[in-house]
Amino acid sequence: MQKQPVSPLPNWVPEEASRYLDHTEAGQSIRQLARAAGCHPSTVLRQVRRIETRRDDPLVDGALQNLAARHYGSTEAEAEAAAAAGRQLFDAPEGGAATFEQELCRVLRGLCHSGAVLALAEGMDKAVVVREAGAEAAQKTVVDRHIAEALALCDWISCACPGRLSRYHITASGRSALSVMMAAAENRAQILADGFGEAGQPFAAQGQHDKVNSKRPRRVRYGLAESPLDTLARLHDRDGKPFLTADLVAAGERLREDFELAQIGDHLALGQNQFSTEHCGASQMTNPVEAAKRRAAGALNHLGAGLSDIALRCCCHLLGLEAAERQLGWSARSGKVVLRIALQQLKAHYDGLSGSDNLIAGLIAGLPRVRSPGFRLLLAATEKGPAIGEPDLAPI
Repeated sequence: MQKQPVSPLPNWVPEEASRYLDHTEAGQSIRQLARAAGCHPSTVLRQVRRIETRRDDPLVDGALQNLAARHYGSTEAEAEAAAAAGRQLFDAPEGGAATFEQELCRVLRGLCHSGAVLALAEGMDKAVVVREAGAEAAQKTVVDRHIAEALALCDWISCACPGRLSRYHITASGRSALSVMMAAAENRAQILADGFGEAGQPFAAQGQHDKVNSKRPRRVRYGLAESPLDTLARLHDRDGKPFLTADLVAAGERLREDFELAQIGDHLALGQNQFSTEHCGASQMTNPVEAAKRRAAGALNHLGAGLSDIALRCCCHLLGLEAAERQLGWSARSGKVVLRIALQQLKAHYDGLSGSDNLIAGLIAGLPRVRSPGFRLLLAATEKGPAIGEPDLAPI
């Protein structure tokens, strides 16, 4: 009998786990979930199969069972009775969302130490973070089972061989999540210390410098949002080698920086033109802006059609791979391969350039008249605004 969700899942539950529960508990089809998520059905099918495979882990299996008992049921009364009969689940107590996050940070910090593992015995309601044999002695950290289940479901900890005594290690995604949570906690503490009580300033800390406490403020030249290149750089092939090397990521970031500098220069020139006179000459851009536009245009034209399209969308506009594949009409999972080829060509292009502006200007002057779609999109975005018929590629 199909069940209906009677209460929303907690915010920390991963999307793939939420779709798995909607499929197995609520009886929604793969196509319905894919239509609601705006992705291909094969993507949802892979996520469901991945979660089903991970249920061999007792913590993951327990987390899914508890979430299903708490948030799914034929009637609301049945779900409430199942939740009352079970042990405490993952929902933080009222007003205790920050406490729940602090508990996660406490456990993850303990697992970051060398030789630290989270040990869990079969049938126990408590786990413990200890050091393996040969590591330095340290105090033990006691962890509630529902906290450990949340960490396992989020794939922040993993166990290679579950058994009567399972040992869990922190994963790469767990370290990244810890960095994000610690940075958010520091930002909140800094806002409270500086006297800013407004909660609607999530971007206030980006690009601001404390001139009193910091002797060398950090320059932020563009937004620090994670790009698709950073996501692909964390992937590894069968041999353990990274899918994107550091030099390929640097080439993509260089293209993005030139693109952003050209955008900033055009916006500044547009603002100056509103107050300029005939003798001001404010419509002339500065040399760094012109050089950045020439470099970006030359790089995109060097890539040609196809490669420049994916590079412009993913490197400059920070568009996700799935969204870029849909816009270009490509098959699923082909964008990352084409993007890597584009980055390889982009790196070769940058390696062949010198630091002279005359050389860059000469290369741009000698470009053929037939230019790639990515080149035309860049010119439309930097000189005349968004291209007609391309609303999705408007500059960020």
